[in-house]
Amino acid sequence: MPVKPLTFKGDKSKTKKRKRVATDDDPENAPSSKQLATTSSKPQNEETPDDDSWVSADVPSDITGPVLIVLPTDVPSALVSDAFGKVFTLEIENLIEGDPSTSEPHDLRQVWIANRVAGTETFTFKAGNKKYLGCDKEGVLAASQNAITPEERWSCIPIADNPGTFALQTQREGFLTVVGNEEGSAKAEVKGNSEDINFSSTLRIRMQARYKPKLKAKKEDVLRQKISRKELEEMVGKRLDDDQVRMLKKAKREGNFHEKLLDVKVKSKHDKFA
Repeated sequence: MPVKPLTFKGDKSKTKKRKRVATDDDPENAPSSKQLATTSSKPQNEETPDDDSWVSADVPSDITGPVLIVLPTDVPSALVSDAFGKVFTLEIENLIEGDPSTSEPHDLRQVWIANRVAGTETFTFKAGNKKYLGCDKEGVLAASQNAITPEERWSCIPIADNPGTFALQTQREGFLTVVGNEEGSAKAEVKGNSEDINFSSTLRIRMQARYKPKLKAKKEDVLRQKISRKELEEMVGKRLDDDQVRMLKKAKREGNFHEKLLDVKVKSKHDKFA
């Protein structure tokens, strides 16, 4: 039976099409995953308020909303959870030439909802089963709790010598890490009790562009800068020629709009009595 493509609560309808995905909760019985169309081919200069492309988090303050936790397995994989809270790795199918920094989810189980815990520098990650990612004292991961306790809180530590990567640390100061990964495989065990940050605990966090603060602010700024000929003519109180419209629109972008608008208004008054 076909299922809906990857969407999130509050999303507006999308114009581009995606392939269908398998969402069987049991990874052993699930049919083979169907790959979503990647958004990497989307023009970078296309400014849309509901941008659903995926970008990398650069600093902890970026991390919010739907995220993909990319693990450092030999074949790039994502941290996933099934409906019963079992946490495991799943190979990422949506990426360019094997580059983990271009990863996008193709399966709903790969998506976690990240939120900062109010008043702290820690984060929670909610799985598709509405339960929080946690780690017990033995380092065993599970997404099985409805409430947030210290076991469900994570610190996101940026790796200084590898920009765009992080280590996830539990409140017991253990690091999330992959163990037992075979060469040429995406399969590995994931634990949360590593004492050190090393290659196996170096992760990438991919997120939807619409939630990244810098990109969001840039798009809001672009929207503020846009103004139509009709709006300009209403402000001036007369019809404008093409040169005046271009000049005012340029001023809107460069930040001296009100001065230029005043100049046009004054000149218009002088023209009436010329």
